[in-house]
This record gives sequence, C-alpha cells and structure tokens, in this order.
Amino acid sequence: MAHNLIIVESPAKVKTIKKFLGKDYKVEASVGHVRDLPSKNLGVEEDSDFAPQYQVIPGKQKVVSKLQSAAAKAKHIYLAPDPDREGEAIAWHVAELLKDCDVPLSRIQFNEITSRAVKEALENPRPLNENLFNSQQARRILDRLVGYKLSPLLWKKIKRGISAGRVQSVALRIIVDRERERQAFRPEEYWVFRAELEGKEPPPFAVDLWKVNDKKAAVGSGEEAAALEKDVKESPFTVAEVKEKERSRTPVPPYITSTLQQDASRRMGYSAKKTMSTAQRLYEGVDLGERGTTALITYMRTDSVRISNEARDAAKDFIIKRLGEDYYPEKPRYYKTKAGAQDAHEAIRPVDVFITPDDVSGLLPRDQFQLYKLIWQRFVASQMAAAKFWDTTVTVQAGPTLWRAKGERLLFPGFLTVYGKGEDDNSELPKLTAGDVLDVRKLEKEQKFTQPPPRFSEASLVKELEEQGIGRPSTYAAIISTLLERDYARLEEKKFAPTELGATVVDMLAAHFESLMDVGFTAHMEDLLDNVAEGSQDWVNLLKDFTGDFYPTLDKAQKEMAGVKGTGKETGLNCELCGKPMVIRFGRMGEFIGCSGYPDCKNIKNFKRDENGEIVILESENAEPDVVGTCPECGKDLHLKKARTGSRFIACSGYPDCRYTKPFSTGVACPREGCNGELVEKSSRRGKVFYSCNQYPKCDYAVWNWPVPEPCPKCGSKILVRKTTKARGEHLACPEKACRYTRSLDDDGDE
Repeated sequence: MAHNLIIVESPAKVKTIKKFLGKDYKVEASVGHVRDLPSKNLGVEEDSDFAPQYQVIPGKQKVVSKLQSAAAKAKHIYLAPDPDREGEAIAWHVAELLKDCDVPLSRIQFNEITSRAVKEALENPRPLNENLFNSQQARRILDRLVGYKLSPLLWKKIKRGISAGRVQSVALRIIVDRERERQAFRPEEYWVFRAELEGKEPPPFAVDLWKVNDKKAAVGSGEEAAALEKDVKESPFTVAEVKEKERSRTPVPPYITSTLQQDASRRMGYSAKKTMSTAQRLYEGVDLGERGTTALITYMRTDSVRISNEARDAAKDFIIKRLGEDYYPEKPRYYKTKAGAQDAHEAIRPVDVFITPDDVSGLLPRDQFQLYKLIWQRFVASQMAAAKFWDTTVTVQAGPTLWRAKGERLLFPGFLTVYGKGEDDNSELPKLTAGDVLDVRKLEKEQKFTQPPPRFSEASLVKELEEQGIGRPSTYAAIISTLLERDYARLEEKKFAPTELGATVVDMLAAHFESLMDVGFTAHMEDLLDNVAEGSQDWVNLLKDFTGDFYPTLDKAQKEMAGVKGTGKETGLNCELCGKPMVIRFGRMGEFIGCSGYPDCKNIKNFKRDENGEIVILESENAEPDVVGTCPECGKDLHLKKARTGSRFIACSGYPDCRYTKPFSTGVACPREGCNGELVEKSSRRGKVFYSCNQYPKCDYAVWNWPVPEPCPKCGSKILVRKTTKARGEHLACPEKACRYTRSLDDDGDE
C-alpha cells in the first residue's frame, strides 16, 4: 500500500515525528542539503543570467537514491525541512531530484515538533515558495562570486590558500577597526573619591563624589585631587536631599537567535556555534526516558519576539498554578518585534512550559540542560508580573561638592523569582533626613585612567553585527567560526584579536573594494535579499547590479593592488646581520619577520604587536635543538621547537627546503565520543598553552591543563588533567566543570 512520504532534513527529527503519525506515513531525512554548486569550479553561468550549475553533493548519492526509491512508492510527498530560507532551498532541491517520480508534492512547515503542529501542517500544505528559494539562491551565488573571484587575488598578493567572504570580510573589518581604535587610544588620568559616612542610626554607608561646584566631577590630576581633598576635609558632610520612590522592573522579551547567542556566551561561555548546535538538538528532539524522544524548544532561527496565543495561555496557566496569581500581570504581555525583522516564526520558547528544567535535569547532557534552562526561564519570566523595588537616593553636600548614594530594597520579586537576580543590588541605606550632619569614618581618593574600547567578545560581536545589519541571526555562528578557522582572528581571554594576516587582508581589501568592505553597503545588500524573499526584488537584477560595480573594481585591483607575498610587509626595521629591511611574512606556522635579503640572508624573528600596535621582537632562546626523530619527507632530523606564543611543535631541520611540521602530541586520545583524534599542544596568541584535538575544526575539544589518560571515577570523564594551584600544589582533577573530583598525585582516594 502506498504511503504518504514526509521528508525532513535531519535524521533526529525522523524519530520524533514518527511518534505522532500512523502507518499511513513514512518519514525520511535528506541529511541537510542534497545539491549545491560544484566545489572545484565557479558553477555559475555569468553570461546566462547567473544560471547555477547544481550537482548532487559528493557523498549524498546514497541518500538521494533512498529518497527517490521512497518517493516512487508514495501517494503524496510532503517536504518538511526547517522553516527558513535554507529549509526552503533544501525542499526545492529535493523536489527537483524527485520530479520524475510523478507524485503530488507539497511543502509543509512547523515551528515546533509536536503532534499538534505536525498534524496542523499536514492539514495546511502549500506550494514551494519560489521567492524564498530565490533569496537563498541569490545569496549563495553572490557569496560564490565574491569568494571565487577574490580568493585567487589574495593568493597572488598575500598568501596561497587564504580566502575572502562577502559578509565575513566586513565582520573582520569591524574587529580590525576596533583593534586600531584601541591602539590609537591614549589614556587620560582621572581621580575618584569615596567617603564612608555614618548618621544617627546604623548602618554606615558609602557615598561617591558626584559634582564639584554644580558640575559633573572631573578631577584630572594628583594636584587637583589633593586640593579637593583638603577642601573636603575642612567641610562638614550634611544630608542635602533624600528621595524615595517605588520602582517597577519589567521582564525582557523571550529569546531570539541573537539574544540567545549573546546570553549563552555571557552566562555559560558557549560559542555561537555551540549554542546553535545544542539548540538544534533540543528543537529536533531528545530522549527523555519514559517520555521518549521529545522536542523541547521551538525553532531557534528567528528574529521575532512574537509568541502564539496557545503558548501565552499555557504560560499563564503555569505561573498561576505554580507561583500564584500575584505573579501574573494584570494584562497578558505582548512584545513588539523590531522594524525590519522577519516575523515568520515565533520567539524561541519551550514547546511545553510544564516540562521544567528540574524535570529534565538528570536526563540531558549538561550543555543541553543549561541551554534549555536558559530558554525556559527567559520565556516564563517574559510572561510574569514586574518586580517592585523601593529606591532611595541620598545626596550629601560637603563644601563645594555633592556626593551620592543609592539604595535598593526588593519589595516583590515578580519575574525575578524565575529569572534570577532577585537579591538586593545595593545595600539598604539608614534612615536619613535632610540637614543631618554625618560623621566621616573614611575618605578615600584613587587615581584611575580611562580605558580603551574593549575588544569584542562573541556576545558583543553578535550584538554589533545585529545592530549594523551585517548577516542574519542564522549566519552569525558561521561568520565567527570562519574568521577563527581562517586564522584571521583569534580568541584571547575570550575576546577577538585580529591576526597580522587578518589585518593585512582587511587593509588590502578596503583599499581596493570600498563598497564590498563598507558596513552600510553590506547591510543594504541584506535588505535587498529580504526584498527578493518578499517578491519585490528580482534576484537576477540584484546580481547584475552588484557585479556591474564588482567586476570592474576587481579588474582594477588585479593591476593596482601591491602584493606582500614575495616582498613581505614593511616593518620599518633593519636586519642586524646585513642591514637590509626586515619584513613581515606569512608562513605555514603563522606570521614572522624575515630579512628582505632572503635567501642570501636567512635572519628571521618572532614578533608581536604591543598595545600601541608597534612591533616588538621576541628574543629566541639560543639552546641546542632537541632531536626527536627523523623527517618522513626528507630524512633529516626533526627538532622540537617552541612557537612564539609558547606551545611546542615538531619541525624538520631542513627548513625552508623541507617544510614538514606537526603538533607536539600529548599521547592522549581525544575523549569526545566518536572522535579518533589525539590531544596536541597549542597556545593562544597571548601565550597561554592549552591542549586541543588535532581534528579541529571537526572536533573542538580542548582543556587548559596537561591531560592524563585516566578515567574520572566520579563522573566517567575519559581523562583527568594535571593542575597546580597555590592552595593544593600539583594534583589531578576532572576537567568537567560540573564534577569536582580531585586527587593528590600520591594517593588514590577522592577528595
């Protein structure tokens, strides 16, 4: 008997959806995209309205054959990939591969994988959305044109094997521009004052200097600070004003993609990539024991804060039943999605609000549990009553100065009961009245200096990309991963620092491709792609307009761009051996400074840039090299060497004639399930050594301490690490944060 065939994109969804449907339905997975542009050539007919030359992705033929076989036996095909542009593109390509089956075909989509949502989708099928597909197709071709045209230029001018991306290059420019701001920044001195005072009633309280002579306090030197301190010490401290009022704090909207990425980064240290992959598993379905495979959250690629009426009603029911009527607002809460956002999908929320974090705490891996808890708390809090505080602001006068203290007392926790941060943020002040004379227990002044703008963290970079309109929420994780994988930027203390290579790429592209590297232009291109999805912009004309400017600019750059590949990048330094200029070169192991007289002079140096952007030469150790083996490529000795950032690696002594290198191995297998890699020594640009899987970026497992191939007896982790602290000295510890197992090196017991 013929079945209805549902095709989803992920195998994980198959198991979840099968629970809801009877024997009349068969569910198969495309396992992501099935067709794409070819990997070894441009694959776009530029003279024929940019017609794409799609082909089945290598390795996907078996999947395609399985889908075609299932389709041939079906009475109706329902295409059900994710509800976005990429999902529409997957559905479109699957439809193209199945069109010879001569079976009726429809598109269905659902924002959550529940019985109600899936059955409702099946009752409301629709045709494929050609505009949505064309929007994705235009983006894919646009990015292919830029990548395939620009990358060979960068190979020729900077270093072979590097590449450029339409959106990634602009994101990199944002990182580089911030670094240049930091380097140009010059700190300015300022002084802050704080006094500890005591009134008629306890407790003592602290006040901060607010104004001097009715102007905002601005004490810029030690002399000014000393003079002001003298004036203040000779003046009584008197309460000038006491203001008290009740204040309400309302909850924030439920998560959208960007805010989830930002909070997961700030609160749990998750990368955007990890956040999205973890959310994907929660959306597709996880094993909850007796509940079976269950989808826990709605679709996680969205920039809308809207929620369904059913979800709002369920939240109300939960809040009143579990917390009480006082915790639900007088009117249901509605949030306004920002202008220009796509409102096709709901905000990210739990599928069933009655499945609390406590219900799944022992059933989910730690990362999934933490992310679900974050999403659940944010959603429930968004529908709760406001928190209420009693605010007190005291103004104190001393001579020509005014000082301030702020107190806060929580009256009613409201949504903070679920969302956290319910404790008093400031100490409660004593009872004070205008005119009260206060005793000075302590008067302190402190010299400070203004700080440069901070480097971007993952959270702040995502926020910046969103505010500037660069990319879309679904692309942020890929943008960030690409910059790191290409070594255009590195994470130093969890902040993005551009590499010399990244800064060079930005400088050379910005000098010759003004529009392409312009933030405003890139944001406008996103708007045009949105217009294609809405049907108000023709995708072919969009590409013609873009290439009409891009192609002539590319031809001009081919002729005029000054390369650094052969000559190196100027440093302003001279070789101490031969006197010729020293230049920055980009090698397989990273950037270094070498003599421009190479090969006659082989003087090379490791270097870094200081906080002002100036080159600092790192002195190398003049020790005899450690011979650790024989080179498998040329037969010469292999030497154990140290990178300028501190980690060890192995290299052929025949360099530069032989360029064989490999990382320094710990000899410990990667503990991640299904990975066959091993942990090798690496170091951050700031010189902090760590140990990561040699299969990166396929596997991103890493630990900060030397790994030991011994399982943790408490949590089952496949390795322990060797740590040294002031309190405990050298000892073994479990690398899993949730597990606190430790053991001294000379005993076998738990501690």
